[in-house]
Amino acid sequence: MTKKLNSTFSESFLEKIKEILLKEKARLAKETVEIGGVDEAAFPEYGDDEDENAREIADFTASKPLEVALENELRDVKKSLKRLTEGTYGICKYCDNAIDEKRLLARPTSSSCVSCKKTVSQEA
Repeated sequence: MTKKLNSTFSESFLEKIKEILLKEKARLAKETVEIGGVDEAAFPEYGDDEDENAREIADFTASKPLEVALENELRDVKKSLKRLTEGTYGICKYCDNAIDEKRLLARPTSSSCVSCKKTVSQEA
């Protein structure tokens, strides 16, 4: 499966996207670490009383969806940076057409054009 190179985008546009993605990667990595996403053993320890144990479980359970969301966002940013390096950034993974620059600026991790995304979303 050979993708087109993103020659339709200017070098300055791609540099701008790269800068946005690198900033986002740093932010997400920091937030993931802060909530314990990198260290699977990051279970809160408040003490041994029953109330403290219940609070530990509640806090761990409450932060898990956020942790998963941050890790997914970070994964998407890393994939986008890889596509930039490979020269396939901004090319729809379904139809191989260029993704609109406005969409990429609004959501730099987009891997599909609006048309294909709508089609895929309706199928789900």
